[in-house]
This record gives sequence, structure tokens and C-alpha cells, in this order.
Amino acid sequence: MKALNSFGFPVLRFNFRGTGLSEGEHDNGKGEVEDVRTALDWTDREFGKPMVFAGFSFGAAVGLRAACADGRVIAMAGLGVPVSPIDERAYDYEFLRTCAKPKLFVSGARDQFGPKAQLEKLVAIAAEPKKLVLIEASDHFFEGRLRELREAIETWVRVALGSGL
Repeated sequence: MKALNSFGFPVLRFNFRGTGLSEGEHDNGKGEVEDVRTALDWTDREFGKPMVFAGFSFGAAVGLRAACADGRVIAMAGLGVPVSPIDERAYDYEFLRTCAKPKLFVSGARDQFGPKAQLEKLVAIAAEPKKLVLIEASDHFFEGRLRELREAIETWVRVALGSGL
């Protein structure tokens, strides 16, 4: 959030249904994709600018799906993208095969929900352009490595969107 905001992008950060003080009930990824679409609609109405989507963990899993299909989103970042099933959740990223938007994937090299080999397979199937950054000695939550996470995002924004900034 802070990395994108430092480039002047307006940022909307929200909790999914049933998380924190938000209303509603968790819908195992179905309704949450709609939550992201609603957030994109609101952001478009408020700012009317091309958007960069960034999501963390479950937010990346459902948000990438919504953002890929949305023409207002010009680039996407998935941080701590889960590739191993968590509880009853299984993730399907087939849509990335045809998603031609610039994509950044950032994960901790020790991410318990995104083992390196599985994440590399996911990124390999994704359409170009794409970039994978693994942060050494980091877990799923980037504990103690937020500076490296921010640097990865800032570097990617400069390269992927540099001419439009």
C-alpha cells in the first residue's frame, strides 16, 4: 500500500466480508471476487484513473482473478500468493495463462503457503509480462522483511509502468 501510494497512486485498503469489523460472512473466494470488483468500481468512480491491483495472500488469490478481467486495471501484484491448499480452500490460477497484463509475484523464500517450487510452476504458466521476486529468509507475512517487499514493488512499478508515471 505504502509503496504504491509513494508513486501517487490513490490506494484503497479493505477487509473482505467477515474479516475484522467488516460485515458479511466469508464465502470461500466466490463472493470475495465480487468484493474486489466492487472496490475497483468505487475506486474508478472516486479517482477515474487506470489502476494497479495489489493483494496479499487470500486477497491476492481472489483479487488477481477480478483484476485480470477488468480493463481498468493496467497491472497486478500478488504478494504472498497462496498455492498450497489452506483449510478447505484450493486455488485455481488457470486464468493467468491468458492474462497479458504486467504481473509481479513477491513471496518469501520460506512462505509456508507458497512453497518455492509450486510458486515457480504458477509463475511459469502465467502469460508475459511477469516477474517473480523471492525474498530470502522471509515467511508468508514478510516478518522483518517489509523493506525488501517495498523495494521489490517500487522497482517493478518503475520498470513496468515507468513511462506512464
